[in-house]
Amino acid sequence: MTRFPCRESLLPCLPEPTHLQLCHCWTPSQARWPLRPRAHQTPQLSTTTWIFSEELGGPSGARPWALSTYPETAPSTRVQTVERRLDSHKGEHGRRPFSRNPIGSKQPPSGATSLLPAWAPRRGRTGREGPGGREHGCPGPKGRWLQSVREQTCREVPRSRARPGGRKGLDSRHFRALLGRWGLLRHFRAPGRRRAARPSGSSPTGTMSEADGLRQRRPLRPQVVTDDGRAPEAKDGSSFSGRVFRATFLMLAVSLVLPLLGAMLLLDSPIDPQPLSLKEPPLLLGVLQPNTKLREAERLFENQLIGPESIANIGDVLFTGTADGRVVKLENGEVETIARFGSGPCKTREDEPACGRPLGIRAGPNGTLLVADAYKGLFEVNPWKREVKLLLSSETPIEGRKLSFVNDLTVTRDGRKIYFTDSSSKWQRRDYLLLVMEGTDDGRLLEYDTETKEVKVLLDHLQFPNGVQLSPAEDFVLVAETTMARIRRFYVSGLMKGGADLFVENLPGFPDNIRASSSGGYWVGMSTIRPNPGFSMLDFLSQRPYLKRMIFKLLSQETVVKFVRRHSLVLELSDSGAFRRSLHDPDGQVAAYVSEAHEHDGHLYLGSFRAPFLCRLRLQDA
Repeated sequence: MTRFPCRESLLPCLPEPTHLQLCHCWTPSQARWPLRPRAHQTPQLSTTTWIFSEELGGPSGARPWALSTYPETAPSTRVQTVERRLDSHKGEHGRRPFSRNPIGSKQPPSGATSLLPAWAPRRGRTGREGPGGREHGCPGPKGRWLQSVREQTCREVPRSRARPGGRKGLDSRHFRALLGRWGLLRHFRAPGRRRAARPSGSSPTGTMSEADGLRQRRPLRPQVVTDDGRAPEAKDGSSFSGRVFRATFLMLAVSLVLPLLGAMLLLDSPIDPQPLSLKEPPLLLGVLQPNTKLREAERLFENQLIGPESIANIGDVLFTGTADGRVVKLENGEVETIARFGSGPCKTREDEPACGRPLGIRAGPNGTLLVADAYKGLFEVNPWKREVKLLLSSETPIEGRKLSFVNDLTVTRDGRKIYFTDSSSKWQRRDYLLLVMEGTDDGRLLEYDTETKEVKVLLDHLQFPNGVQLSPAEDFVLVAETTMARIRRFYVSGLMKGGADLFVENLPGFPDNIRASSSGGYWVGMSTIRPNPGFSMLDFLSQRPYLKRMIFKLLSQETVVKFVRRHSLVLELSDSGAFRRSLHDPDGQVAAYVSEAHEHDGHLYLGSFRAPFLCRLRLQDA
C-alpha cells in the first residue's frame, strides 16, 4: 500500500489496480483571500485538496492537481482524509493525465492541471493554476514536493474535452459527477444553497475566464470535515466551555451566598450597635505628621511577660500587671511576681474572669501600689511584704449597677481619694471590641474615698471611659472616651467643682491611658489611629450599625482585630489640650498595641495590652 506524505494527513492507496489519491495540506495563504472574512476571522492558513496518481514500473513523481483551496483560521484542524475508488476510464486519446516528474523536485510539476473547471463559481478557490502554480504545491519534508514512497500501478484518470486556451480539464457535469461519486460534493457546495448563475459574459461552451470565476465566488465558507471539529455553539453564540464556566461560577456564587444569607437571617448578633457621630479625623500634618520615632525604642523582657498594660515606678523599680493575672516587679533584668488576685491557668481570654486581669496601676503615698483589676475590683498591694488588700470589690453594686469592667485609676498625693473608671456595666474586659463596636454609653467615672469607704459616681453615660489622670494642681480629672476619640474633663475642686467639659476632641486615634509628662502636659497612648488621608474602619462603621451586626454574626473578635490597622501613636498634649508632639510606629514593628506611655528618668516606657514585651525610648532621641 502506497502512502503519500502530507504535512497534516497521510492517505493510503487502496490495494486496487485503479485508484485516485486525495490529501489535504496546509499551505501559507499568500494568495488572494477567497472569502469575505467575518469580524472574528483572520486569514492565516489555507487548506488545499490534492489528487495524486502513480504508476508502477520505475521511479516517478506524483503530479498534484489542485482540487480546491479554502481558508482555515485554526492551524490545529486536521482535515479528514477522503479516498474513493475510481472506476477504470480512458481518456479521449487513451493517454494518462499525469506526466513524468523526477522524484524530489522542489518545483511543482510542469503542466499541473486543476480538476476544478476555471468557470466554476466554487468557494475557496485561490491562487494560480497551471504550470508553476506554487500556491497549489503540497510541500513535504524540507520543502520538497510530495513524492511516492513505493511505486504502484494506477490506471489513467479520464480527461474531458479540452478547454479554450489549450488547458485541459473536466467539464462541469463530469466534474460534479466525480465529486458526487467520491462523496466530496458536500465540501464544495453549502447545503440548501443554489449555485450562482452563469455570468452573461461566459462562452456558450460553458467556460469563463479565471477572473470572472473569482468574482462569482459564493460569499459563504465551505463545510469542512475535521477530526476535532469546533465545539457546537449555542443559539446566542456562546460556546460549550463558556456555558460550563458560567454554570460553575453560578454554583460557586450560590454556595457562598446562601450560607451568608442563612447566617444573617438565623444567627443573632452579639451586639446592638447605635449610630455614632464622629467628626472627620484631623489631617496628619505638622505636629501629627507620621514618623518612625517609636521604632528607636528597645524591647525589654521580651517573651517574659504578656500584656504589660500599665506601668508604675517606686524609685527605680518598675511594676506592671500582665495578662495572666499577675502583678510583677521588674528589677535588674528580672521579672518577679509579687501578687495575684485570682486563680486558674490564665492561658486564654476566657480564663480572665477567674484569674483576674490587672490593668491600671499607680504608686501610692506609703510605698504601696494601687491596682485596678478588670474583674476583681480595686486593690492595694505592698510590694515589699507582698501583702494584698481588697479596697472595693467589683461585686459591690454602685447605684444599682455592678462594676463589670474596672479599667484605670489615679490617686491624690495624700492617697485619700481614688478616681477610677468602670468602662461598662454590660461588657467585660475580654469583650472590649464588642464594647467599642456597639458604642454603649453605660460607662462611668467614679470616686472612692479610702477613709469613709464611700463610692460616688462623678460622670455617667460615657462611651468606653478608659484612662484617667489628675491634673498637677489636682483640680480636675481627665478621662478618655475611647469610642468617641476624645478626652473629657471633670472638675473635682475649685469654682467649677462638679462641672465637666471637653478637654480635647477629635483625636487622631483612639485614646487609652493618660499619664503626666515632665513638661506639665500629658502623654496619651493609642494602639491605632484614624488616618486622614486614608481609610479608618472604625470611622467607616460608626454610621453603619447594620454592617456591625453582620460582621459579628460571621466573625469572631480575634478575626476582626486583624483588620484593625496596627499604627501605634503616642501623643503629647499641653496643659490646655493642644497637640505638642507625636511619636509613631506606622506598622507596629517595634512598639505594637501601645496602651500607655509612662515617663521616668528621661525615658518613656511603653505599655501594651497584647505585646509580649515592654518598650523603652530615650526622650532625647524622640
